[in-house]
Amino acid sequence: MLNRILGWSRAAKRLVVVVMDVCLGLAAMWLAFTLRLDTFHWPQGMQWLAYALAPALAFPIFAKLGLYRAIFRYTGITALITTGKAVAIYGALLLACLLAAQWEGVPRSVGILQPLLFMLLVGASRALGWLALAGRSRHAPYRLLIYGAGNAGAQTAAGLGNMRQYLLKGFVDDDASKIGRSINGVRVHSPRALADVVRRLDITDVLLALPSTTRQRRREIIEGMRDLPVRIRTLPGLSDLASGRVTVTDFQELEIEDLLGREPVAPDPGLLGRNLQGTVVLVTGAGGSIGSELCRQIVREQPRQLLLVDHSEFALYTIHHELQALAQQGEHTCELVPLLANVTQQERMADICRQYRPASIYHAAAYKHVPMVEANAGEGILNNVFGTLAMVGVALEHGASHFVLISTDKAVRPTNIMGATKRVAEMVLQAVAASPRAPFGADAADSPWKCTTRFSMVRFGNVLGSSGSVIPLFRKQIAAGGPVTVTHPEVTRYFMTIAEAAQLVLQAGAMAEGGDVFLLDMGEPLQILDLAQRMVALSGLTVRDARHPAGDIEIVFTGLRPGEKLYEELLIGDNPLPTAHPRILRAREEYRPWDELQASLQALRQAAQAGDHGAMTALLRQLVPGYQPEAAEAP
Repeated sequence: MLNRILGWSRAAKRLVVVVMDVCLGLAAMWLAFTLRLDTFHWPQGMQWLAYALAPALAFPIFAKLGLYRAIFRYTGITALITTGKAVAIYGALLLACLLAAQWEGVPRSVGILQPLLFMLLVGASRALGWLALAGRSRHAPYRLLIYGAGNAGAQTAAGLGNMRQYLLKGFVDDDASKIGRSINGVRVHSPRALADVVRRLDITDVLLALPSTTRQRRREIIEGMRDLPVRIRTLPGLSDLASGRVTVTDFQELEIEDLLGREPVAPDPGLLGRNLQGTVVLVTGAGGSIGSELCRQIVREQPRQLLLVDHSEFALYTIHHELQALAQQGEHTCELVPLLANVTQQERMADICRQYRPASIYHAAAYKHVPMVEANAGEGILNNVFGTLAMVGVALEHGASHFVLISTDKAVRPTNIMGATKRVAEMVLQAVAASPRAPFGADAADSPWKCTTRFSMVRFGNVLGSSGSVIPLFRKQIAAGGPVTVTHPEVTRYFMTIAEAAQLVLQAGAMAEGGDVFLLDMGEPLQILDLAQRMVALSGLTVRDARHPAGDIEIVFTGLRPGEKLYEELLIGDNPLPTAHPRILRAREEYRPWDELQASLQALRQAAQAGDHGAMTALLRQLVPGYQPEAAEAP
C-alpha cells in the first residue's frame, strides 16, 4: 500500500492530504458539538453553516503557510510547529466568525473546542505519516547482505550496529565451514543460495567485504549477481580496515577494474624506475587525466625534480597541491616545479629546458576529445602536431635522453582529425629518430648526425575514469535516473585503467631504442552497450526496453559522433614484436623520411593557421595513409 501511495504524482498526494484535512476538520466539528451538547450530535439548521465554515477557513490558511508543500517522510519538529501556528490562526478566525454571526443552535464554545480537537487530529495525522514513511525510507533501501564473513565482514557488521540507515540481513561466504553458522546473530548463507536469499529477505544492497581476494574471483562474484536486483558496493583499502575506520560512509562504488573484464596488467618494477631515480623529469599536460597519473607514479620512483607543465592554471594547481600533500605525508622527497606554459610556444619550452635540463620528457599535452577537435581542426593540428614538433626540437637542443609521446589507438587508420594528428605526431618522432642529418637548425642538411634522444610513442585505447570517459558519464546518468546514452549498439572499444596507462608509458620509455611504437595487449575489446547494461545491473536497477517496459533505466542510442567509428585498432601493420614485458608489444610501422615530411608539415601549419579546412583535410590524407574522414558517415 505504501509503495502504491509513494508512486502517485505529487499533485495526487497533495489532493489526498487536502481531502484528509477537510475530513479531519469536519470530524473535529462533530466532536466539538457532541462534547458541548453532551449527546451524539447530528447537525441541524444553522449548524450546517459552522460545518461549512471549518474547511473554508482552514484550507487557505494551511496552503498559505506551506503545509501542503511539505514531504511527510522528512517532517520534523519545525513542520509540526508550523502546523500548530496554522491551526491557531484558523481557530482565532473561526471563533471570531462564530461570535460575530451568533447562529442559532451554535454554541460559542465550539469555536474553542473544535480548533483544539482539529490540532490534535492534524498533528496526529502528520506524525503517523512520518512514522510510516520515514520508517520505510530508513530501512527498505538499505537491506544489506555482506559477501565475506571474514575479519573485514565482521568488522563492517560491528560498525553497522548503530547505523539505522543500514539493516544487516545476512552474510554470504565461500567457506563451507562457515555456512549455516551466525555472526552476532546474523546467519551466513551459501553463494549457491544467493538468489533465493536476495528474494526472500528483500535485499537491496550487497557489500563485497573481500579485500584480499583475487580480481578474477571478484569478477566471478560480480557477474554471478548481475541479474539480481541489488546494488553492489565494496569496502575501501586494507589500510582503512586495519585502522578500524570502517563506517557507512566508507562504502564505495565498484572499482573501475571490476568493470574491465580482464586482469589489470601488472607493472615490472625494474622498468618503472629505470630512467627516473635521481633525475629531472618533465611532464607536459601534467594536469590532465593521463598526465596527472603519470606524475603520481613518477614521484614514487624518487626523481630529483619533477617539472609540471600545463597551460590550465586550475589543472596545474590541482596536481601540484595533491603532490605537495603526498610529500608532506612522507610519500616522496621529489622537488616539484609547477610551470604554466603552452607546448606550442617553443621559446617558452626552450627556456624551461635550458634552465632545468630534464633527462626525460613525457609529452601528454594534447587535445583528445574527438568531436571537439573535429569542430576545431586548426587548433587540434597546431596543438597535437606542432606542439609535439616543438617539444621534439627542444628535447634535441637541450640533450634530453628520453622522450615519450602519449598516443592513441585512434591514430590507426583514423576517421577523425584527432586520430590523424596523433598519427602525424608519431611520424614526426619516427622520422626524427631515423634521420641521418640534424632535423633542425642552420646546419641541418650538411653534416651526418645521429639522434642522441631516444624517442618512443605509446599507443593505447580508452582510459577508464579519465575525463570524457564513459564510466563517469554512465554513473552520472544512472544516478540521475537515466537515460544512459550509447552512440551505437555495436560500438566497441579497447579499455585500460589510468594506472595501466601511466605504467605503460613509464615502462615503454625504459625499453625505448629509438622510434619505437609501443602498445599494450589489452585482450578483447568491450562492447559499450554491454558495459552500460552491466553498470545499470550492478547499481541494483534494471534496463527499460521493449522486453522490460517497467525497467528503471532506459538506454538511448544517439548515433556516432563526427569522426567516430565503430571499432578501434591498435596496429597499422601486422606481427608486433615482443618486449621485456610480456604484455607490452613493439610495432615498427612505416613512416615518411624527415626530408619529405618536413615540407608537408610546413604546408599543414600554414593551412591550420589560415583555418583552411579543405586544405587541412587534404594534407592529412596525404600524410596519413588510411585516413578516411568520410568513413564515420557510413553507419
